[in-house]
Amino acid sequence: MAVYSKFLTARYSTMAGTAAAACAFLCLLSKRRKAAAAALHGKKNGKNLSSSEKEVKKERAAVDKVFVGRIWQILKIMVPRTFCKETGYLILIAIMLVLRTYCDIWMIHNGTVIESAIIGRSRKDFKRYLFNFIAAMPAISLVNNFLKYGLNELKLCFRVRLTKYLYEQYLQSYTFYKMGNLDNRIGNPDQLLTQDVEKFCNSVVDLYSNLSKPFLDIVLYIFKLTSAIGAQGPSSMMAYLLFSGFFLTRLRRPIGKMTVTEQKYEGEYRYVNSRLITNSEEIAFYNGNQREKQTIHKAFHKLVEHLHNFILFRFTMGFIDTIIAKYLATVVGYLVVSRPFLNLSHPRHQNSTHAELLEDYYQSGRMLLRMSQALGRIVLAGREMTRLAGFTARITELMQVLKELNTGKYQRTMLVQDKDLDLKQATPLIPGAGRIVITDNIIKFDHVPLATPNGDMLIRDLNFEVQSGANVLICGPNGCGKSSLFRVLGELWPLFGGCLTKPERGKLFYVPQRPYMTLGTLRDQVIYPDTIEDQKRKGISDQVLKEYLDNVQLGQILEREGGWDSVQDWMDVLSGGEKQRMAMARLFYHKPQFAILDECTSAVSVDVEGYIYSHCRKVGITLFTVSHRKSLWKHHEFYLHMDGRGNYEFKKITEETIEFGS
Repeated sequence: MAVYSKFLTARYSTMAGTAAAACAFLCLLSKRRKAAAAALHGKKNGKNLSSSEKEVKKERAAVDKVFVGRIWQILKIMVPRTFCKETGYLILIAIMLVLRTYCDIWMIHNGTVIESAIIGRSRKDFKRYLFNFIAAMPAISLVNNFLKYGLNELKLCFRVRLTKYLYEQYLQSYTFYKMGNLDNRIGNPDQLLTQDVEKFCNSVVDLYSNLSKPFLDIVLYIFKLTSAIGAQGPSSMMAYLLFSGFFLTRLRRPIGKMTVTEQKYEGEYRYVNSRLITNSEEIAFYNGNQREKQTIHKAFHKLVEHLHNFILFRFTMGFIDTIIAKYLATVVGYLVVSRPFLNLSHPRHQNSTHAELLEDYYQSGRMLLRMSQALGRIVLAGREMTRLAGFTARITELMQVLKELNTGKYQRTMLVQDKDLDLKQATPLIPGAGRIVITDNIIKFDHVPLATPNGDMLIRDLNFEVQSGANVLICGPNGCGKSSLFRVLGELWPLFGGCLTKPERGKLFYVPQRPYMTLGTLRDQVIYPDTIEDQKRKGISDQVLKEYLDNVQLGQILEREGGWDSVQDWMDVLSGGEKQRMAMARLFYHKPQFAILDECTSAVSVDVEGYIYSHCRKVGITLFTVSHRKSLWKHHEFYLHMDGRGNYEFKKITEETIEFGS
């Protein structure tokens, strides 16, 4: 009776609240439609959109057969075997869910008999049932916390498995470079590899819990209720579940796409902030803080606008979800549970006392209420499933791109070659069409077109040969193809044709103008990318490492920084010249057959630079050097000059050439 009186007293206020909420909902829905129409109009009329703002083809994100196939593919990665740690946590969670459901049923029964003892004024029964409840509290609490423990551990295990798998693919060979420079399908891999993976793992585990527990509740409550009020009640609830679930699933379709867009904009906003940190010195010199602020505000505004629309859509769906999955489900529950009690001719309660009716009503009503709540949770789980579809689409897209990049396939917008170009001279640019021959002590370009990954032709037909011991100086204006030549030589860029003969990757070393200093010890800076185990395996002692530092006049740094095991932020600790000399010490450690020096001694004095180049010849390292210093010509036998208009000249250096050199 208390329940009925509660709902009767609240009836009119509830109706008024519902009407007000409906009005607010209709107003917001109208506002959202107008905003969407305005945005569409802007897209149609917009002329000058940046490349990041142009609409690109999105992966489909919906709860359908494609989604099932995608998530099954990922689940096989996160649960690789039948018997593994993840399987153990899945079983633990399943057992805890069963125990929790039985605890809920016991709590319903025990709570009902406690209330019955209070109403019946039975002190003895009240004490007995209350003591039972107190005695059961530790066990119930243990079940609940074991469930939380299992869920948290499973989320972490899934994240570890998926992260390791993706990084295994991402850091295989030069895939990380290809994704950022050769392929334009994935804009922000760091966002995908960190936040999206975490959100996906949390979402899939939460969905497992939010679906398993309600389904288990429904099965057990149907079994209990069928014996109490007949099969018609539970079957009515199941019919309502099917109807409401289908209806709400249709309404939730945009959530998947909106989730994908949200993560894309989050990645773009994170990227513009990281650019500011990475290029802070250059921006400060240009006094570009206001321009960068505009760029960051623009990316943030785009994200905020999308989040506003997403929040409004979630409000709309939440309003409908709450009514259909919660309140209407409760109404259906009351209608079902009241039938045997309001039907005076029902055989179950013809001879029941008031106390028995009350106890039976409370027990059946609470079970049905719990069942309706379980049905509501299943219906609402569709919302999480639609959001999961968005994360799944992004993760599987990343997996697909990584797989294709590791097999040499990539997608990038290609430039259209000049229509006025003689058709006889036109070269079809097919990535990977060239042939690489691995041979020691020689580098030979045989009819190799030098082109950027997007199809911009730099040199149509490159031919030259260099044997070990013959250093080559490469010169020419900016943009003529010097760095492009090195990228092709290092197999970072695809070979569009011809034949390239070169040593294997480990016998070709690259030293850039801005050397990379890794995180770690002073020793790590010299032996990078080797580890200390690799150093020991090669039989190179710390004394030999000290000699490498002496060869570049950095011997004093060992004492200054506290020894080989000193850990510093070496990008900040070392000066520009010290970093360049450290990179040359790294070159001596690896002792390659050929080395590519890309203006790597521009911050080093001329006398130290000359000593370093002489030592390279002494230890048998053949050099490809990019430099504008005239003093370096005497250390080379050939020069390769590119004019930036598709022409080149490869000749032997003579005294006249040295005099002419800049």
